[in-house]
Amino acid sequence: MAIEFSKYHGLGNDFILIDNRTSAEPLVTLEEAAKLCDRHFGIGADGVIFVLPAEGDTDYTMRIYNSDGSEPEMCGNGIRCLAKFIAALEGVSGERQYRIHTLAGVIAPAIQRDGQVRVDMGQPQLLAAQIPTTLAAADAKVVDVPLQVAGQSWAVTCVSMGNPHCITFVEDVAAIPLESIGPQFEHHAVFPQRTNTEFIEVVRPDYLKMRVWERGAGITLACGTGACASLVAGVLTGRCQPKATVELPGGLLEIEWSQAEGRIYMTGPAELVFAGTVICH
Repeated sequence: MAIEFSKYHGLGNDFILIDNRTSAEPLVTLEEAAKLCDRHFGIGADGVIFVLPAEGDTDYTMRIYNSDGSEPEMCGNGIRCLAKFIAALEGVSGERQYRIHTLAGVIAPAIQRDGQVRVDMGQPQLLAAQIPTTLAAADAKVVDVPLQVAGQSWAVTCVSMGNPHCITFVEDVAAIPLESIGPQFEHHAVFPQRTNTEFIEVVRPDYLKMRVWERGAGITLACGTGACASLVAGVLTGRCQPKATVELPGGLLEIEWSQAEGRIYMTGPAELVFAGTVICH
């Protein structure tokens, strides 16, 4: 089967976008998606994103398959790419806003005049049962709680942005052996649905440096939901302001936790890389 696709990236977090508006089910399987994401034998990407028909009072539905063949609830960088892809499919330019149905709820990305995409990411979920994690009682928050990983104790804060995040603050984020330690966090027994893990260096209260190990994708250049979760963790622990720049290996995101609304807003780029046709067997 020949499938047309477009390749986009948000700060180097890259995705294969597929127009799936004629079917309520993704056109490729989890196994096929993993093959497409292979950087040696496929197109190469952190995930495959499908634009499906709307559900309820939304404009479209988003599904995403990770490069390891799993399905996450949502992706912050991915939904910015999705907004740009939809605008291209519609043949529109300039400012445009969408309501997108995801497994994490309704997310609202808005393409701005300067081409950046600002996303209303909703309210963070902070209770252990919502993450989910067994690090605290189900109805308690997990803030600076000790967790033993790789033979040492880490103070971790857990936040769900519709998907689970474990955040820990470090002196030097560049010194973290991410490739070896990331999987140990992801698959730790206290996270029954696994977890994304963010290592954060506070440069200033309004500027954070972040490296991320993404559940199902491994080391990536950026993670939008992770940047949002990390800002929330920084505010909860008194380390940062509710509006800050988050520096990721792939570039900068502007994150704001509105104290009036309790909602998280993420602003950043999304760029088309190339388009083509692939044969799925």
